[in-house]
Amino acid sequence: MLKVAIIGAGAISRAHIEAYLQFPERCQIVAIADIYEDKAQDRIATYNLNVKSVKDYQELLQEDIDLVSVCTPPYTHASITVDFLRSGKHVLVEKPMASSLQECDEMNQAAEESGKILSVVAQNRFKTPMMKLKSVLESGLMGPIVHAQVDSFWWRGHCYYDLWWRGTWEKEGGGCTLNHAVHHIDAFLWMMGRPSELQAFMSNTSHDNAEVEDLSIAMLRFPTGALAQITSSVVHHGEEQQLIFQGKDARVSAPWKLKASSSKSNGFPEPYPDLENQIQELYDALPEVQFDGHTGQIDNFMSAIETGSPILIDGASGRNTLELIIGIYKSASTGVKVQFPLSPDDPFYTREGIQANATHFYEKKASVTNFQDTAITT
Repeated sequence: MLKVAIIGAGAISRAHIEAYLQFPERCQIVAIADIYEDKAQDRIATYNLNVKSVKDYQELLQEDIDLVSVCTPPYTHASITVDFLRSGKHVLVEKPMASSLQECDEMNQAAEESGKILSVVAQNRFKTPMMKLKSVLESGLMGPIVHAQVDSFWWRGHCYYDLWWRGTWEKEGGGCTLNHAVHHIDAFLWMMGRPSELQAFMSNTSHDNAEVEDLSIAMLRFPTGALAQITSSVVHHGEEQQLIFQGKDARVSAPWKLKASSSKSNGFPEPYPDLENQIQELYDALPEVQFDGHTGQIDNFMSAIETGSPILIDGASGRNTLELIIGIYKSASTGVKVQFPLSPDDPFYTREGIQANATHFYEKKASVTNFQDTAITT
């Protein structure tokens, strides 16, 4: 029986608590920590848990705990994760992995030295459409990928950035590119691999209570010659989101849509139903995921602890996602074309470097301590 602690009792902690409660024969939540202890107590009462609550997570470092879920603001992820890894606990840390590549490297080093598992939340991989899309791409039926499009469209009101830690480079680490599009960027890299270079732009169009961006657009080039574009936004009404992959022979996407074309003798397109049928048959035959979203990732995480089976999303994967996001911030802030990988001597490698060099759109002059506890979209 794995003993679990939840660090941070904010909105996202509910997804973790509910996921662990799906596996009563495998794990038991024994503690919840939050700097606002009343929030931890609220979680305990809501889920009728028989667990301890603490204000300072360090009280739990020497406790008999096997794994922790880190659900705190991004600027705290590295220090909390490193402390628990070094105390012999496995760690599942919420997205984004950290606020800088330097912190990612410190977290991965702690995992390697401790021999414990570090996993970074990317729950959208554990959804049937994403798993199926990944398998279709890997089948090669579409031919080589020539273009990809990521639309990470969200909408958040002006008051969203009133919360004390949001909207600052120091504490949130960035805007929509880091904290919203991270889901789609992770899935995109999982399917497409790392680009060789990018050029990006960003803006703050609607939130003058935030230093960070509320809209960014990046153009990417891959070693194969393929191109891609990523739009990250919290100003899109309707929040339509999609990943589109254009292969040489067919196009697929999530949400699922399939189209294949062949060439007429004059070069113009005509439908290619045989290929469409072949791809659709593959897609339909692929299995549904057993557990969806956070529950699927926590099942994978615990299975790796219990049996040594592979972890789908490790610290290196989380770092790769952050590196692309940091590349977008660097290009958009400096106007330069960014090439990968980013080196430790890059000005954007550290949190301090990002704070000093990233564009500050507005200065945050006021804040609120807490919002009413409501569900969030993931």
